[in-house]
This record gives sequence, C-alpha cells and structure tokens, in this order.
Amino acid sequence: MAKKKRKIQDYDPWYSLLRHYVDTVLKLSYSKIIQTGRENIPDDGAVIYAPNHTGTLMDALVILASDRKPKVFVARADIFKNPKLAKMFRFFKMMPIMRMRDGFDEVKKNNKTIEQAVDVLKDKVPFCIFPEGTHQTKYSLQPISKGIFRIALQAQELMSDMPLYIVPVGIRYGNFWRFRSTAHVHFGEPMKVSDYIGQNSDKTPQELMNIMKASLEKRMKETLVYIPNNEDYDATYEICAATINEQIKTVKDNRKVDVLALQSNANNKTVKLINALKESNPQAAEKVLSLGNKAIKLRKSKGISLKSVVAKHSLLFNIAKLMLLLATLPYTIVITVLTLPLILLCNKVCGMFKDRAFDNSVRMLMNLLAWPLLMIIYTIISYICLPWQWALPLTLVILPAPYLIHDIYKGVRVLVSDFKLCCCKPLKAIYKEIRELVFK
Repeated sequence: MAKKKRKIQDYDPWYSLLRHYVDTVLKLSYSKIIQTGRENIPDDGAVIYAPNHTGTLMDALVILASDRKPKVFVARADIFKNPKLAKMFRFFKMMPIMRMRDGFDEVKKNNKTIEQAVDVLKDKVPFCIFPEGTHQTKYSLQPISKGIFRIALQAQELMSDMPLYIVPVGIRYGNFWRFRSTAHVHFGEPMKVSDYIGQNSDKTPQELMNIMKASLEKRMKETLVYIPNNEDYDATYEICAATINEQIKTVKDNRKVDVLALQSNANNKTVKLINALKESNPQAAEKVLSLGNKAIKLRKSKGISLKSVVAKHSLLFNIAKLMLLLATLPYTIVITVLTLPLILLCNKVCGMFKDRAFDNSVRMLMNLLAWPLLMIIYTIISYICLPWQWALPLTLVILPAPYLIHDIYKGVRVLVSDFKLCCCKPLKAIYKEIRELVFK
C-alpha cells in the first residue's frame, strides 16, 4: 500500500518542536511584542491573514508567533527554484506564488498554489498572504494585488458550508532596522467573503475583486500607522514624533491600553490632523511640513535619534542610566568580546544585502543558528579551564549576551542622543513651534 503523501498543513512533530525554539528566539529579538484586536479573529470558519509587509522574514514570524496554531504562508516563487531550498520551505509550511512582475505566463502557474491554498483552508488551517506582494520599510501601504481574492473566491466556492474570512493585519515596528526594537501586531475588522459574493451577485468576477480590494485596502490602513507615501512622508513622520507625547494625552482613556497601542493611535491622529489641515488651511499645512523637514535636517546633522525626541528622558533618569552603565562596564566588556564573532558575522551577512530591511532577519537567524554553536564552544572551554561551580554560573551569565549587548549599546546611543538634544536649543525651538501649530 502506497504511503499517503503528507499535505503541507498536516501536523509535523519536527516542525512543532522547532517552532518552540524559533518563537522563543523571535520574542528575544524584540524588547516588546504586543497584540491587539485578537477579538476580531473569527473562530467559526477558515481565515486568511492579510498583513502589511515591512520586515521581510520577521513579518511572517511575528504572525506565526501570534498563537500556537499552525499557519501556511506564501512567498515569492523565485526563492523556490533550488529543489533543496524548495523542500526546506515546504517543511516551513511555505508555498510559492508568482507575481505579475514575473510575467503573465508565469502567473498562470499559480493555479496549483491556489488549489493547495483551498485545501489548507478547507482544513481550517490559517493561511497567510502578503497582499502588497513586496516589502517597504515605511509606515505606509503599497498597492495590493488580487491574488488573495482569487484564492478567497475559489476557496469559498468549494466551501459553501463553511464561512471564510479575510483578516487584515497591521504590523508596526518601533524601528525597521534596529535589533531588539518593538513590534505591535493589530488584527483588524474581518471581511466575510460570502457576504461580498451575495451582495455583488450582479457583478463580474473582476468587478467583485475590485470591490474586495478597495475594502481590504481601507481596513488594512485602519490597522496601521498609515502615512501616505508621498513627498510629505518624512516630514509627517517627524511631526508625529514631535507631537506624540501631547497627542497620547488626547487619545488615552480610562481603559488599560499598552503604550505601543497608544503611540499608534496618537500617530494616526496626528496624520489625520495634518491631512485635514491640508484641506482647510494649505498655508498652515505647508508651514508645519516645512518645519518638519527643517527639523529632520538639523536633527540628522547633529546625530540626534528620534528616540530622544519621543522619549523625553529627564536629567535624573539619564544620570541614573549613566551610573548603571558605568557599574556594569566590566560585564559589558566581557560580553562584547564574547559576542564579537557573532556581531562580525551578522555585519558581514547584512552587507551582502543592499536592502537594510533584511538586517533584523539576518540577526535573528544568526542568533538562532550561530550563537548556540558559540555557546557550546564557550561552555566546553569554561568547564575545561574552571571548576564546574564557576563554569556553570559563567555559562548562564553569558547565555543572553547577544540580546543584552544590543540593549546596552542602545542605551549608550540614546544617552548620547539625549545629551545632544538637550544642548540643541534651535531644534527644540522647532519642535515647540510644530506642536503649537498642530494643536492650535
């Protein structure tokens, strides 16, 4: 009797075991990960997740780690050309999908992927596709493709007895390139596919997909810190940073809300204020945006981080941080030396990519694969050179080194940046003028 071929969504004990390790390393790769809007995920049918795409591999991993359920993903087809890599990607529950940029004839090959996706959804395993088709490191949204709707409509046709939902997901990183930053995942209002089909029975498939596309785009923007990707993008984001603390006070209520969610709400409110100002008072909008651009140039010329603008640490706080950094300096020196091979390897691999969006994915993978090997070497050396009573605590102390070293040096960078901002009266004056104009 022939052995039944395992489907991509089937349980795999090796995959399940590996997931525990990967999820742990992922969570250590960020100083904080929060999820909001989980109540929007339906539990009475099949689900297609539709996240924005800003952080390459990290986007998929934060969605995967949102709960313990298995999930199947699609990725661009060109990375599956190598048979060995294709086999590995299948183990990771990834399927290839062609994009329009690959050519119309290539897109026709998506039929097999669509059939597999339908089979996944029929088994009520969540399916994830990035509808933008490519990534960009901006708090914005690119045009979304129709592939997700082709899959959804075909799946719903074959699952007439089961509801199918498209759930928009907004992923927001505190910093696109810095390791150990923050991540905020928000699940938005779901789209019930059968409702769109029923309400548009007189429309052609193309018209129906256009209607669903407009709806998904609107709902995805609502899950994000959405800044239109135009000539005012950078100035708008600078203004958001300058006004975030005052804006948080206007969106905060008595409910217990995480600070990352508050920051997202505050930034969205600022973007809406700027857009409204463009309509009602173009001259005032032009002035505040001009100040935003002026602040960017001055801040960057002085080497001041936006983190300092947002956080506004007090002098007492910075003195306490400096004392802590000095007190832990011996430990910092030791773990700097021990993690140097890993840091150099990460920098070497990151340098192979022109796109810095891959930086955090590389660092996460290096911590996943290379650091355990280094730890084995350090542990063997420790037990050879020292009594086990000393070797054991030494091993435990250096185990979190790759993550602590990023936090320590981030603390140093921000401390220096805070001092520069404190001494830069012209920049503080610009930010004050921006706040006055925005809250006028």
